[in-house]
Amino acid sequence: MESTPELRRTFQSKTIRVNPLNPRSSVSHSMMKFDYSIDFKTTDFRLHPELYRIGIGEQGVLLVEPYKSEILPFWRFATPDKARESSDKIYEIYCDYKAQNDFVGMDMARKFLQMGITRSRRYANHKGGKKYDGAVPDDTKGQSGAHGRKELPRSPEDPIKAESARIFQEKYYLVKNDPDYIRLAQEHRAKYEIESGNGTRTSKHKTDSHGSAKRKSTP
Repeated sequence: MESTPELRRTFQSKTIRVNPLNPRSSVSHSMMKFDYSIDFKTTDFRLHPELYRIGIGEQGVLLVEPYKSEILPFWRFATPDKARESSDKIYEIYCDYKAQNDFVGMDMARKFLQMGITRSRRYANHKGGKKYDGAVPDDTKGQSGAHGRKELPRSPEDPIKAESARIFQEKYYLVKNDPDYIRLAQEHRAKYEIESGNGTRTSKHKTDSHGSAKRKSTP
């Protein structure tokens, strides 16, 4: 499976990936990075969607509750049959969130579908799924990416995992090209994620149940 080509544009010293197959996803603002400083163990993003950042790719897919717990039990990619059942179910969950006008849930379902692609491809390209040399640094655990590690040599492609990736990709693009998803993503960014030229957030909605955003405590 060939990866979808992406273009990169830089705004306010941040790199934004733009999918040329979906030009409406292009942005002309500086968007907030995914916020890993939030106390994810105590934050309910259904109650506080203003705390949610779309980020890049599947950032936060295993952190944002209650959506992670609602979707993760159905996420499987070991075989094409499991991938088909899983992607169908996650897309069904996506449609349920859409019916509730719950964009955070919709985007989390999108991230799980995307993770189905990336994890399947990882196992397709690297026997055993180990892509990078060395462990994830302690200060970046839970965050995707190489984090300075070298990618290990690729193995001969595993056709089973490659097919799993293709199956997840079908549903992923149904979501990414859904006009309702595109519209709600734009609205969410405009309301909560646009930064001004000096790097400050234009929205003032970032609160928790006690009236202020919770952050992880630091030693």
